[in-house]
Amino acid sequence: MFRGYWPVAGCLAVLLGLAGGCATTGAGGGDARDLHLVRTTYGTVPDQGTAYLYTLTNANGMEVRITNYGGIVTSLLAPDATGAFADVSLGYPGLEGYFDNNPNFGCLVGRFGNRIAKGRFMLDGQDYTLAVNNGPNHLHGGILGFSKKLWDAKPVRREDAVGLKLTYVSADGEEGYPGTLQTTVHYWLTNANELEIVYEAVTDKATPVNLTFHGYFNLDGEGEGDILDHEMMINATRYTPVDDTLIPTGELAPVANTPLDFTTPVAIGARIDADHEQIRRGGGYDHNYVLNGQDGSLALAARVYAPESGRVMEVYTTQPGIQFYSGNFLDGTITGKAGKAYQKRYGFCLETQHYPDSPNQPAFPSCILRPGEKYFQKTVYRFTTR
Repeated sequence: MFRGYWPVAGCLAVLLGLAGGCATTGAGGGDARDLHLVRTTYGTVPDQGTAYLYTLTNANGMEVRITNYGGIVTSLLAPDATGAFADVSLGYPGLEGYFDNNPNFGCLVGRFGNRIAKGRFMLDGQDYTLAVNNGPNHLHGGILGFSKKLWDAKPVRREDAVGLKLTYVSADGEEGYPGTLQTTVHYWLTNANELEIVYEAVTDKATPVNLTFHGYFNLDGEGEGDILDHEMMINATRYTPVDDTLIPTGELAPVANTPLDFTTPVAIGARIDADHEQIRRGGGYDHNYVLNGQDGSLALAARVYAPESGRVMEVYTTQPGIQFYSGNFLDGTITGKAGKAYQKRYGFCLETQHYPDSPNQPAFPSCILRPGEKYFQKTVYRFTTR
């Protein structure tokens, strides 16, 4: 697959901190496969301004494209077992597709990823009402959450990685949330073929915070069929069962002897249509897993292997939970970047997170950020082959 740059006018090359033209010269001055970053104009976001597309490339030729609109990863090129590159991230052909983006392809989610029951919570004795945008519930920060905002962007570098620093200030009362939240997200593409995402935030008033990345993956390549043969391992012996509106019941239930058991690798499709209440409620997998032994340090959360391509993706996180979603609501109405329709289960998500509905579930790990504290979470998507 072609790994060059899109021929877009208004290109700015940032070569590990050195500005130039639209060149592809690397940091060492002669190797085009060194770490580098190129900025191009992506389009205009109505009532917000210009969106840019940032192409990050590492020394191995792995490439990630990110726009400052919603912090969306628009493509991710990773090698297969033969060394051939393919885009393994689902998304739209151009910026306009992301304006609606009901599936939330590739975006940053905030102020609270996942669901909050009935769009309501109480904090410090005060009731707060949020937008209801998913049946009776609040989902992924509301109608105009972080995925619909134009973020400030700045190219950054370190010895082993090229990156993008994104910042956004969410005003007090935005989408119903209390407090002004100053948010910073760093995307890093490392020479170890890792997409590293670091989230930080501070607030001037107590508020729930649960930031995550909503990437959809197909390790055979976007549009290249379903993901049912992908072998999944999730480092969790418990999960949070949901009611018929996909809100956790409050129980931490064992995965043992259920179709939700991925403690050892198993094909996603092996039990995805099992006659089990939780599978029926999610239309497949759409569940939060309680990660084993998570103490806030970076640890392995999940591993996915695609037998056809040989690609492996590992997910490491500091978060207590991970949402596994098997693309159940893709229905063929969206055409992807390669011109192919995304049918049911053509992609999967692994979203690192606090548990859904945490503001209303006192037994869950707290998601409340208070003045003087700093929110921090780190997630790494590592790509290898076998």
